[in-house]
Amino acid sequence: MMDDLNWRYLAERFGTPAYVYDGDALARRITELLEVLHPDLEIFFSLKSNPNPAVYGILHAHGARAEVSSLAELTTVLAAGTSPEDILFLGPGKSERELAACIDNGLFAIVCESFQELAAIDRLAADRDVRQRVMLRVNPAYSVSGSRLTMGGKPRQFGIDEAAVLAACDLAERHGNVDIAGIQAYLGTRILDADVVVGNTAYILDLSERVSAALGIRLDVVDVGGGLGVPYFDGEEEFDLKALQAELNQMLATFRAAHPDTRLIMESGRYLTADAGTYLVGVRYTKESMGERFAVTDGGTHHHMAAVGIGSFVKRNFPIDLLARRDGDENATTEPEPATDRWTVTGPLCTPNDTIGKKVALPALGPGDLLGVRRSGAYGPSASPVLFLSHGHPAEVLVTGGEARLIRERDTTEDLLAKYRP
Repeated sequence: MMDDLNWRYLAERFGTPAYVYDGDALARRITELLEVLHPDLEIFFSLKSNPNPAVYGILHAHGARAEVSSLAELTTVLAAGTSPEDILFLGPGKSERELAACIDNGLFAIVCESFQELAAIDRLAADRDVRQRVMLRVNPAYSVSGSRLTMGGKPRQFGIDEAAVLAACDLAERHGNVDIAGIQAYLGTRILDADVVVGNTAYILDLSERVSAALGIRLDVVDVGGGLGVPYFDGEEEFDLKALQAELNQMLATFRAAHPDTRLIMESGRYLTADAGTYLVGVRYTKESMGERFAVTDGGTHHHMAAVGIGSFVKRNFPIDLLARRDGDENATTEPEPATDRWTVTGPLCTPNDTIGKKVALPALGPGDLLGVRRSGAYGPSASPVLFLSHGHPAEVLVTGGEARLIRERDTTEDLLAKYRP
C-alpha cells in the first residue's frame, strides 16, 4: 500500500520531485473492473492518461487492451506485446504517417473522426491494396449531464455529427478500401454517477443500431466510451462499481443476445491509474506573506497542471498529505500528524498560477519535509508544460511488491539543451 512506503528512502534514492506509482494498486484496479463488468466488455486503456510503458505493462498483463493516439503510444503498446487486434487508434488530427502505421501494423480499427480523414484512410489503404477496418466516431446529438468534461452533444472537433453520419447513406460505397464496421462515441469524462454511465451506454448502443441500419454496415464493434471518474475534491464520492454492475451488465447482455458477434469496448484511463500515483515533492522554503503561510516546494504545475484547477471556476485542491519529516526516523511508523495550519503549497515557477494547493490543512511545515499530492497517477507530466522555465520532466518510480525501481529518468540540464541548435 502507498501509505506503507518509506517516503524518505524514496526521496533520497530517486530525488524529488518524482511521481511514484503503486504497481500493486494498478493490478488490483484493472482486475476489479474486469471482474465486476460484463465478461464480454473489453477494457481498453487510454494511454493518454499515463503513457509510461511500465504502467501500461502492468495493466496489459492483467487484461487491458490499448487505445492510443500517437506513434509513440502505438510503439509503446506494440513493444509490450499487445496484439494489433487489441489496439484502437483515436484522435481528431491524425497525420498520414500515423494512419499509414495503423494500416501497416494491421490494427483492429482506426477510429475515424471526419469525412476527410475517411478519404485519406481509403487512399492509403488502396495504395497498399488492403481494406482497413474503420469505426466512425460519432458526435451524438445527446448531451450528457453529470460529466466534469463534456465531449459530445455540442460543436466539437471530435467525431462526425450524428445527423451527418445518419445522412451519409452511401458512405461505405464511396470508400472501397475501408471497412466501416462499428462506431465509437465518448460523451464525457470524470463521471462519478453510475446512472450517467448507464444512460450514456444505452444511448450509444441504440445509436450504433441506427447507424448500422442507415449506412448498411456490420457492427463488428461498438465502443461505448467510458469516462469513469475518481473523486479528487471534498464532497465528491467514490464511483459505485456495484451500482454500475447492476444496471449495465443486464443492458449489455440484452445487446449481446441481439448482436452475438459484436465486440463491446469500454475505454478507461483516469479510473485505472489516478489512485495509484503520488506526486512526491520536497519543501524548500516556508514563509508568511500578509498573513498567509506558504510552503515553496521543488515541484509545481509544470509537472502537475491538473492541480492548478484548469477548467474549474473555483480552485479546489487534490488531496495533499505530509508524508515524511526532514529529520524523522526513516524506520519509524507513526500515526499521521494532525493538521494545525492552513498552507498554500507552491512550486518554483515564476508565475502566481504555480499553486499546487490553496490553504491546505497540514501540520506545521519546514524545509526538507516531504509532501505528496495524491490521486496523481493520471494526466500528470503528460498533460503538463514540463519545459516551462526549462525544468524538464520529473523522475517516475514504480513500486511493486515493496520493491522500487526507476521507470523514467528525470531530465537533466544536458538533456534539455542537447536538441537546441544555435
